[in-house]
Amino acid sequence: MSSDNKNNSRGSSAPLYAPLEGRVILLGVSGGIAVFKAAGYARNLVRLGARVITVMTANAQNFVTPLTFAALTCQRVHTDTFDDMDAHTIPHISLAREADLMLLLPATANIIAKAANGLADDLLSTLYLAFSGPAVFCPAMNPLMYSHAATRDNMAALLSRGHTVVDAGFGDTACGEKGQGRLAEWEDVREAVIKALTPQNLHGLRVLVTAGPTRESLDPVRFFSNRSSGKMGYAVAGEAMRRGGRVTLVTGPCSLQPPPGVNVINVVSAAEMADAVEKQAIEADIIIMSAAVADYSPAEKSDIKIKKGMDTVTLTMKKTRDILSSVLEKRRPGQIITGFCAETGDLEAKAMEKLERKPVDLLVANDVTEHGAGFDVDTNRVLLIDRDHNQEKLPLLSKEEVAVRILNRIEGFLR
Repeated sequence: MSSDNKNNSRGSSAPLYAPLEGRVILLGVSGGIAVFKAAGYARNLVRLGARVITVMTANAQNFVTPLTFAALTCQRVHTDTFDDMDAHTIPHISLAREADLMLLLPATANIIAKAANGLADDLLSTLYLAFSGPAVFCPAMNPLMYSHAATRDNMAALLSRGHTVVDAGFGDTACGEKGQGRLAEWEDVREAVIKALTPQNLHGLRVLVTAGPTRESLDPVRFFSNRSSGKMGYAVAGEAMRRGGRVTLVTGPCSLQPPPGVNVINVVSAAEMADAVEKQAIEADIIIMSAAVADYSPAEKSDIKIKKGMDTVTLTMKKTRDILSSVLEKRRPGQIITGFCAETGDLEAKAMEKLERKPVDLLVANDVTEHGAGFDVDTNRVLLIDRDHNQEKLPLLSKEEVAVRILNRIEGFLR
């Protein structure tokens, strides 16, 4: 099961997120042991909604047959410049015109060198020269080849043309050596492909996102917290990054892997989050406050573990700083602020009341008691209310797609 199916299999029947729906990806497969991984990646791209047209070099066919990719993509595989060539369907021209993105995976040192230097001696290298859209290269080779000055220069040339090069991973390689040269993991490739096809409407804008829970210490062993996993905030940060934003993520304790390219500031308590947000908010163009910050913290904190003794214990709690209110009080002209509202029942009334107290540009509200819309699940069902009190109730969606809808609304304020 692919990671995309895993992410949508828990706690809901929301439709699978298909960010590549309607897109055509030209998958260029060159000869290396990582071809066997490329077959699985091709299938994952199809699951994301893409139509995947595979082009294989002669060397690639020594590792996996074209039939494998044809079966996984339900598309014909192209292998030769002169296959079925006629005046109306010259392969390297017709395929180049049809595709939205070219993904070279695995990209050997050979195909990288050809692309960097404009050499076209087979269908894949000829296609590269005929293709004018975004290209993503995923290198995979021996670590010595990967680190060689010629390869590094060739990859730098591709980057200078605006292409994406997904760094190879570290580890053991098929040749028995250890180092950097392994094909990137699927999640890194997935992110690079989606980003390359995402309009860069937030390019250069500074985006501040808060995510996750906070922990309020009682003693060195115990703390008060909440059920937030941080999944919604991390999805928002990732989507803002895809759109070209300069994203800073202030996150409470989470077990999630931060989105690639995001500047991460780790905090624990509500006070630490307030301090971090206050510093970052000064320069932010867009602020998205999705963290579940504790409302109260123990008034007294013990330096040593509180021993079990009395049958009952009474604790005094004090209110934590209201971070969103502070941000609103100090907001700059033109600064766009989004707040979140997690409630239990009577969602619309409670969200409208919060919007009156905290006049954000967009409020994202959800009822955490609803199936599939609470904490620590991969889906959400939210109500969006903008500063003019216009409402939009979203159906049950993956949190990744909810993030897309939220960013779409925020982009509307930029126009």
